[in-house]
Amino acid sequence: MKIIKINTTGGPNYWSVNKPRLVIMRLDLEELEQQPTDQIEGFHQRIKNVLPGLYEHHCSEGKPGGFLNRVKRGTWMGHVIEHIALELQVLAGIKVGFGRTRGTGTEGQYHVVFECKDRDTGRRTAELAVTVARDLIAGKAFDLKADVEEIREMSLRYQPGPSTSSLLREAKARDIPAIKLEQGSTYQLGYGCHQKKIAATIVSSTGNLAVDLADDKAACRRLFKKMRIPVAEGGVAYTSDEVKDLVDDLGFPLEGFDLLTGFGFCSIYGVESLKSQLIGRFS
Repeated sequence: MKIIKINTTGGPNYWSVNKPRLVIMRLDLEELEQQPTDQIEGFHQRIKNVLPGLYEHHCSEGKPGGFLNRVKRGTWMGHVIEHIALELQVLAGIKVGFGRTRGTGTEGQYHVVFECKDRDTGRRTAELAVTVARDLIAGKAFDLKADVEEIREMSLRYQPGPSTSSLLREAKARDIPAIKLEQGSTYQLGYGCHQKKIAATIVSSTGNLAVDLADDKAACRRLFKKMRIPVAEGGVAYTSDEVKDLVDDLGFPLEGFDLLTGFGFCSIYGVESLKSQLIGRFS
């Protein structure tokens, strides 16, 4: 069983009009395509013991215990991973409930779709759900609490601050869609000609957002790439080891060595010391 790719949505989509934030994982079951859950010895009991909250997943039966009944009778692992991903988030204090698993048209490959709070936490949840499923199949012991805590910490890390949260709540009350943009508290409210962008409580009707963006070289590079504007390949490094790894990835010749922004990075790590280490590494 392997993950082929993981995508996320940020608005109305093929799978749901009302659930804008979804993870869409393309999963190849490989040999498990021929082995539904009723043919995996002890699987039903193990998953029931490790994740007792799955009893509350109604699934297609529309009643408590519905999903576990499906596992007992036999269902495919993509379906199981969908419910594991939802339950991991519930245990982490995230309110989610929507999920779908559908075949892609290629034998053994499935779209595993589930609701998430934000893109990064959702992607990590998908990876952890697959790992948990593998361990349950093999009957291996694993630290579920550590997985749940990782999801909880990621969710809190990407959670908007109180000012941004209040604006997002008001937007939701007025049926204005909100899409998370770059890191931090940057969001797009609305679509098309009516859209506005906010960063915390600063709105795009001022020039502040443009100035901040222009000062962040990494963010500018990502934005230009999305707009199909050619930009020089590059990356961000915060330590000398990261600089060396980045240079190995990019290769020579290098056009430049610059600050991430106009301040901060130099005072923390010392650009000249990094330059000297870089020169010494390749002299």
